[in-house]
Amino acid sequence: MATATPADVGIATLLRAAIAERRLVTFTFDGFQRKAEPHDYGILDGVPTLFFWQVRSDKPSPRPVGWRRAVLSGITDLRVLDERFPGPRPTSTGRHIRWERLIATVSPRPTSE
Repeated sequence: MATATPADVGIATLLRAAIAERRLVTFTFDGFQRKAEPHDYGILDGVPTLFFWQVRSDKPSPRPVGWRRAVLSGITDLRVLDERFPGPRPTSTGRHIRWERLIATVSPRPTSE
């Protein structure tokens, strides 16, 4: 399992608050600024990971909006916005990620904490 850095701990704390309050976030990941609805935060394959609905990105993409994952250690410049989102969104398959440990979610599912 990856060791958490102080930056990861700060990002995790902000993400947990954003998810609990259903607030949009902005952050940089893979060198591109993104605006997103954070839906799930947990451990996937031993790595702290964010599952989010991307609202906007500076990265050129044929699919600029939609579901994405980001490893927390790759997230920088995280900001929790005042803007809120309504909550869970449907997935194309109707299935959820099989988290090793689900820490925070907007969905009506139990978490590990």
